[in-house]
Amino acid sequence: MTIPPLHGVTVLDFSTRLPGPLATLMLAQAGARVIKVERPPHGDELRAFAPRRDGMSVHFQWLNRGKESVALDLKAEPDRAALEEMLAGADVLVEQFRPGVMARLGLGWAELSARHPRLIYCAVTGYGQADPRSMTAAHDLNYQAAAGLVGSAPPGPDGRPGLPPVLLGDIAGGSYPAVMSILLALMQRQASGRGQFLDIAMSRNVEVFTFWNAIQGAMTGQWPQPGGGRHTGGSPRYRVYAARDGRYLAVAALEDRFWQNFLDAIGLDLPPGRDAEAPEEVAAAVASRLAERDAADWLALFGDRDLCCNLAPDLAEAVAANGAGRQAVDGMPAIPLPLAPQFAGPADEAAPELGARDGLQAAGGAAEGRR
Repeated sequence: MTIPPLHGVTVLDFSTRLPGPLATLMLAQAGARVIKVERPPHGDELRAFAPRRDGMSVHFQWLNRGKESVALDLKAEPDRAALEEMLAGADVLVEQFRPGVMARLGLGWAELSARHPRLIYCAVTGYGQADPRSMTAAHDLNYQAAAGLVGSAPPGPDGRPGLPPVLLGDIAGGSYPAVMSILLALMQRQASGRGQFLDIAMSRNVEVFTFWNAIQGAMTGQWPQPGGGRHTGGSPRYRVYAARDGRYLAVAALEDRFWQNFLDAIGLDLPPGRDAEAPEEVAAAVASRLAERDAADWLALFGDRDLCCNLAPDLAEAVAANGAGRQAVDGMPAIPLPLAPQFAGPADEAAPELGARDGLQAAGGAAEGRR
């Protein structure tokens, strides 16, 4: 049996809801021992979310499978002593509080690194530790708006940008950078013997998604208007079009060879470069042509041609199609983790009940001899 890559790594997870728990789920799936440190009497707020199954939130179950849980009152001395024993055996600590919260509890980076110099301390926050906005309450939409992503989206019928359909800030700005940084820190510790502090700022990390339009605007002075960027509706080569039956086709024929293949397939003859000269005129012509047939007819006609076009199904249809053949999680959608298959642990592991004292003793006892 292959030993998981993070076997022997212990993670104390103080985070709740989505960003931190998804990061530690990936670590757990790669073999780390993840212990959720939860506040009694209710623990992670996500436990109370609907829908529920067997008395537990399904969202919580999906994010926290394969982990352990202890319930600690960090202001109570017996629990603080137990936590200190756990810290002695931990490799990584993940927390998601506003800056200063852990320090006020005597559990900040300065205090812990002095006692546990090999500890890797990962703090996931909205704006980072030193940003002037660091104490501002915010959620995913706020981070995307601050990065300019909301303002560059195509406007709706009333002229307002639409709401982003994904929790990009939490996942791409928080969970993924946290995992990457923790893995890098573990590698660096092999050489240095010391841990380090990781400042994961969700708002800053989503700025990379402005890459194309930001470089275009900064270097040319021509900033794309909302919905006018290359990938946000400014090009007829990269849009969603309706077929005759009301179903939608996602066209992403950006390169000339794909675009010409697409035009040939739908029987539209355009002069070279016309889409750049008159994008709305060309988009209208494409829309008119695609509205002549049902989506299935177009897809059958396209066959296996290289033209970067596929059906844009609704979410229910996409989940059913994408999950076909995958290992489901006891009736939950078979949503995959962004890990190569050989690093993804079993999907059917149980999420932990809120920890009891016997679980705490087991976790604390495992700390002995690890440092």
